[in-house]
Amino acid sequence: MKPFYLLLAALLAPLPFYAQSFEGEIVYQVTFQSKLPNVSNDRLTNAMGDRSEYYVQNGNYKNVCNGTIFQWQLYRHDENRIYNKMAKANAVLWIDAATNQDTVYNASLVFNAATILGYSCDEVILACKSGVQRYFFSPKLGVDSRLFIRHRFGNYYAFVSKSNALPLKYVIDNDQLVMEGTAVLVKPGPLDPAIFTLPPGAMLSPMPQN
Repeated sequence: MKPFYLLLAALLAPLPFYAQSFEGEIVYQVTFQSKLPNVSNDRLTNAMGDRSEYYVQNGNYKNVCNGTIFQWQLYRHDENRIYNKMAKANAVLWIDAATNQDTVYNASLVFNAATILGYSCDEVILACKSGVQRYFFSPKLGVDSRLFIRHRFGNYYAFVSKSNALPLKYVIDNDQLVMEGTAVLVKPGPLDPAIFTLPPGAMLSPMPQN
């Protein structure tokens, strides 16, 4: 079983540039269903949060959560690193985004799968060693997948290479939980590049892999 911090990081990473690249914020309402006998749905929700604010600009993204364990996750394209800030950890834990302990066996595409916030969405389904990952997306929220070709962690590139767009809904189903996020707000517009910088004086440490 993955360490809890590493599991949370992998779950957050798959949120994701050919069409005009989307810049702005997407807010998701998130729910959890635990498959672990000693971890309740409420505990997972408290740890991860039920709201995710996802910012994206020029191949960088930042995901800010309202959970008691995870605070935010930052991906920097130039470094190909994912930085994770835990509420009870002094250090910012980083992951090499080129690494991936999962395997995608098959990727399929379903057209006209859903309508979310007025956007007509297709669906990418990834059948993985870890379980099934489903992403509903609209080309109107396009991204250049070439910017993420080195981002293998959490099967990020496996999804975005098929969609060339950000998800408006995602469902991650593995042997430990089901995590579902649905967009409740899409706010396109220019962002302050400072959003995608590390806090001054941040203590950096590699995230434990075992």
